[in-house]
Amino acid sequence: MNDNNKSKKAISRRDFFKKIGATGIATTGLAACVNQDKNAISTSVTEIPTDRMTYRTSPTTGDKVSLLGFGMMRLPSVGGRSAREGNEDIDQEMVNELVDYAIAHGVNYFDTSPAYCRGKSEHATGIALNRHPRDKYFIATKLSNFSPTTWSREASIAMYRNSFKELQVDYLDYLLLHGVGMGGGMEEFENRYMKNGILDFLLEERKAGRIRNLGFSYHGDIKVFDYLLSRHDEYKWDFVQIQLNYLDWKYAKQINPLNTDAEYLYNELNQRKIPAIVMEPLLGGRLSNVPTNIVARLKQREPEMSVASWAFRFAGSLPGVHTVLSGMTRMEHLQDNLRTYAPLKILTKDDFTFLQDTATLMMQFDTIPCNDCKYCMPCPYGLDIPAILLHYNKCLNEGNIPESSQDANYRDARRAYLVGYDRSVPKLRQASHCIGCNQCSPHCPQRIDIPAELHRIDAYVERLKQELS
Repeated sequence: MNDNNKSKKAISRRDFFKKIGATGIATTGLAACVNQDKNAISTSVTEIPTDRMTYRTSPTTGDKVSLLGFGMMRLPSVGGRSAREGNEDIDQEMVNELVDYAIAHGVNYFDTSPAYCRGKSEHATGIALNRHPRDKYFIATKLSNFSPTTWSREASIAMYRNSFKELQVDYLDYLLLHGVGMGGGMEEFENRYMKNGILDFLLEERKAGRIRNLGFSYHGDIKVFDYLLSRHDEYKWDFVQIQLNYLDWKYAKQINPLNTDAEYLYNELNQRKIPAIVMEPLLGGRLSNVPTNIVARLKQREPEMSVASWAFRFAGSLPGVHTVLSGMTRMEHLQDNLRTYAPLKILTKDDFTFLQDTATLMMQFDTIPCNDCKYCMPCPYGLDIPAILLHYNKCLNEGNIPESSQDANYRDARRAYLVGYDRSVPKLRQASHCIGCNQCSPHCPQRIDIPAELHRIDAYVERLKQELS
């Protein structure tokens, strides 16, 4: 990093702490769905309190919302995996158990979408939550009219009304325009919500009380984000959902020039006093599956805390953050997050600096910014795109990306990569089958050039196979 960048970084930190105070980040006020690696979860066996959850209060509705939000994007399947993977049905009994445990420990915000879990998340969420009194939880869902076949007024309204049916409710606590800025940027946003009159329709629904809070989730073209905020006086957004974590805080744009740093997104919302809902606090698991030297660094500072808890504390400590979403497939994910937020241990100034220095160290690893959201799926040629990219990242973090036969651990690393690749991704779904049709990249919230990455990985795999053992 050059001296100019260091100077900018230091100034930004001073501005940050001028706003929040030097003793710690205030917890008053307001501002995707995430896997956690088993090794990154706290092994603490201490009892989780049922009455210590940290809450934030909405300035518009007075909702007292749990700082931990349950993302219903990666619900468990009957086979024990996330229901986003394969064709297995959702394990409704396990979903019920997770929801019951979450509510018993103070979680009251549940986030779903017609697009999650192959279109089945809303239904499963409705079954699980309907077993509890309606005033015990807040439901957030989205108008996920991504496909041009759903851009008509009639199709979009039908999707919206179907959410009520699936969720078994007569009003929605939080409704989001889903993924604005993705795909075709401003033109696509206008087709999805403006030209068909859907945004006006939703504003009327809010006025009628069928939507209590109206907002949007943002990925992609910053022009759409800036435009919607410029109309805040007219639309009066109740909240906005953004991707925010300690790596994206300053490095999102460096990772991909088409992305926007979370610091900018957060500050734009905070100065307008628009509550922020945080998605991807773990970057799809990347901030729990960190390189071994980063694990050691985090553990040295807080031996009893999980690697993942650092990311959740970062997001939750920012003033103006309404709730932080986590897609929790297993009970240990939920329990670890409850230990982080019941109650929240607020980041100090030194903690914040420590995490920003940690992010700088992580930027030395050339990982692919895949969050395992699976918006790129299904591939028309059967590739398991996320599995290919995540296996590469995993091996990179573990030091199993051999570059030269002269590397000390070349033989072991080469074998670990190839054996792990075959175990993680069936041969017919590997990168060698990519023809470069590029049907995937326009749907990627991280703006990854997916065909280019797949071809790079395939060439690397072929080189490993051809070199003598």
